[in-house]
Amino acid sequence: MEEIIRQLLVNLGEDPEREGLQRTPARVARAWAETTAGYAQDPGAMVRAALFEAESKEMVVVGGIDFYSTCEHHLLPFFGKAYVAYIPKGRIVGLSKMARVVEAYARRLQVQERMTAQIAQCLMENLEPLGVAVVLRAQHLCMMTRGVQKQNSYAVTSEMLGCFKKSPKTRAEFLQLIRDKPGN
Repeated sequence: MEEIIRQLLVNLGEDPEREGLQRTPARVARAWAETTAGYAQDPGAMVRAALFEAESKEMVVVGGIDFYSTCEHHLLPFFGKAYVAYIPKGRIVGLSKMARVVEAYARRLQVQERMTAQIAQCLMENLEPLGVAVVLRAQHLCMMTRGVQKQNSYAVTSEMLGCFKKSPKTRAEFLQLIRDKPGN
């Protein structure tokens, strides 16, 4: 990776041996390792390791989860907030695991639409709740710094599974809970 970064600097017209760039290839390699650490994680195993029996049948929502990801089309960051909910069916998952699932999928080369679906599917398959809802709201540097250059634009994606897909009332309750709340 370091050699690739060194060559990139040369191709950009830079001198990788100048003082400010000498250690850049190593720094960039470490940064990419951290940025893509999600490939080494198993989000499903995270969920399965933190399941607890519970009688609760009411909606569980974790909102305002900050995430940072990398657009697979331009290798530029996109970042925002995730809102994740489920309705238990005999068991619950530790709240922090919902944020960890978001993080594991964010730390990969992504498109926001796929990331939204992956989070929802992971929870649906491993928690087996009555339903799962996920909303991601993000800003994309590929839209802000190049191309259309719209600095204040954002994208919202959603994935509704189970009762959130089947019941407009359940979906509306979730959307109301995440609307205009702290952390938005």
